[in-house]
Amino acid sequence: MTNHPARTVTAPAIVAEDLMIPSDTAGIALHLRRKHLAAVSAFPAERTVLLMHGATYASESLFDVPLGGTSFMDHLAAAGYDVYAVDVRGYGGSTRPPQMAAPPVDHPPLVRTETGVRDLASAVAFILDRQGLARLNLVGMSWGGSVAGAFASQNSDRVGKLALVAPLWVNPHPMAVDPGGQLGAYRKVAVDGFRQRWLGAAPDDKRGGLIPPGGFEAFASAALASDPQGREEAPPTMRAVNGPLQDIREAWSVGRALYRPEAITVPVLLVHAEWDADVPLDVARAFFGTLAGAPYRRWVEIGEGTHMVLLEKNRWQAFDAIHAFLEEPGVQAA
Repeated sequence: MTNHPARTVTAPAIVAEDLMIPSDTAGIALHLRRKHLAAVSAFPAERTVLLMHGATYASESLFDVPLGGTSFMDHLAAAGYDVYAVDVRGYGGSTRPPQMAAPPVDHPPLVRTETGVRDLASAVAFILDRQGLARLNLVGMSWGGSVAGAFASQNSDRVGKLALVAPLWVNPHPMAVDPGGQLGAYRKVAVDGFRQRWLGAAPDDKRGGLIPPGGFEAFASAALASDPQGREEAPPTMRAVNGPLQDIREAWSVGRALYRPEAITVPVLLVHAEWDADVPLDVARAFFGTLAGAPYRRWVEIGEGTHMVLLEKNRWQAFDAIHAFLEEPGVQAA
């Protein structure tokens, strides 16, 4: 199979802004990163995008690692979008719940999907109010796709378009993200050890070129920087809340959906990659079939990619699919 062609990107001047915004909980602030062209100050709803991260890693490490000089956020900002990425509580630059200062066994799993939806709602409300907009576009990856989907199912009037990259869904297969055993409030993740699981989803003869040169190191550095507490450990670790894993056990793995995708009444794009071991093909197919309420829906399947396709050699295919979806005229439900 031919690889997606390499690109030389000439980047225009992009402004980056890091904000701390209120959540709906006293003492909990949410980190919101914003990027846009320096030459543009006002953006309509159709050119405003909010990104939502997955169950383990925060937004910067997934959406703003500049592989080949350009991150996913940079790509959208350079195309004229006002791009935001939120970290829900317990992730990235957002406030850690106070229970994370105690040993994990002292508290039950933190930050369930319902909490993620509330924090995403806080970010949406902040952006809409600040920019004077009625709606914006959402892009969610993995658990973030479930959070974004759940939000859109309840608030389609606040969403223009919804793009989902391998969203979690009802899944009868064992999920590698769950380490097994009793779940405490959070877990410690040895980020360097994730390389083996990441590459392990691809065939043996395809692993060498899957991640661009230096890409894993850049990703790992961003991930570890998000939680300074564990950087000096050997090996370096970061804390990840266990609420999403508890939801996998209590809902997704036992046939119970946490929201109703058929209630989503905006255009939906599903992006999936052929070697995704976390959201296998049959799970993606089943999810796509639930989107009956969307005025239109599209599935883009990317060859030679894993669950982490946004950081791989064929990331441009995912970038282009999402960009093209956002560019086309929207269709509102009747």
